[in-house]
Amino acid sequence: MTEPQPFIFDVHLDLSMNAMEWNRDLTQPLEKIRICEANQTDKPDRSMGTVCLPEMRKGNVGLCVATQIARYTKQKNPLPGWHSPAQAWAQSQGQLSWYNEVERQGELTQICNLEQLESHLEKWSTGQNKQLPIGYVLSLEGADSIITLQHLESAYEKGLRAIGPAHYGPGTYAPGTGESGPLGNGATELLREMERLNIILDVTHLSDTSLDQALDTFSGTVWASHCNCRTLVPGERQLNDHQLKRLIERGGVIGAALDAWMLIPDWQRGLTTPQSSGVKLSHVVNHIDYVCQLAGNSKHACIGTDLDGGFGLEQSPGDMESIADLQKLPSILGKRGYSTDDINNVMGLNAIDILRSAWK
Repeated sequence: MTEPQPFIFDVHLDLSMNAMEWNRDLTQPLEKIRICEANQTDKPDRSMGTVCLPEMRKGNVGLCVATQIARYTKQKNPLPGWHSPAQAWAQSQGQLSWYNEVERQGELTQICNLEQLESHLEKWSTGQNKQLPIGYVLSLEGADSIITLQHLESAYEKGLRAIGPAHYGPGTYAPGTGESGPLGNGATELLREMERLNIILDVTHLSDTSLDQALDTFSGTVWASHCNCRTLVPGERQLNDHQLKRLIERGGVIGAALDAWMLIPDWQRGLTTPQSSGVKLSHVVNHIDYVCQLAGNSKHACIGTDLDGGFGLEQSPGDMESIADLQKLPSILGKRGYSTDDINNVMGLNAIDILRSAWK
């Protein structure tokens, strides 16, 4: 008799970005999405995507944190984005409209309180996941589109339950990856209002200084949705031991990301390949194990794949074809000595417990 697949909660997927900017119909089979992109060359991951709703169901990924993302790029900022906060806000609301429409079709269901969470988990526990909508918790990656605190309250009313204040570059509220320095103007007020509304703080992408300041300022629930370990892969995009310990002490979780340049050292984008480097899902487990060893238990590691977050198979572990292959992780964890309970913690229960604690 086949062992049942562990339930997976992926705490970082850019679903609406793929739908609205990459123009992928995520309700379709992955093969069809790839065929549609066969002759497109505008992005390096064309025809190499790994995520769609059918593949999520196949892999028992029944719950995810799904993002809105819209960067406001100020003058002289070379990164792509929108040229005003108003445009960024409008883009984020267009992405929300996509979530709402796919929810109307029965493909997704928004989870924003404890009752909805427990009801959703109960339905998925029956094993009839092919007929069930996938649950999503709405998160905002980069807070540039929050023009005023009234916009934040409006977003909360529409289901927003987590925010990462920064993304890449010089953000409005905090410097992100590739930048250094403290929190920006208005950040303290933003964090205080997030705390009042019980919105989770995602420290992913924060600069070292702003991450420490954010944790000092914010006393609510925290997590790092898609971060790996700097000791294993140098670079400020990863978390150092001090940061990991602060998150562990706060009861937070750290989601292991599958972007290859965050899994192994010395990855060169556009040059290194999964085949040439040998990067595999076992390297994901290396980062999970590092967090567990630092914590002394399995309660603070989780999965935050960031799959198709601007990359596809060309920059993913070489032994995976789609998000459904997350189901290979339990076997690797088991061979490292992790018990069934530990494995279930990492694959989903730890992050679920964070929501339960935040929403009780």
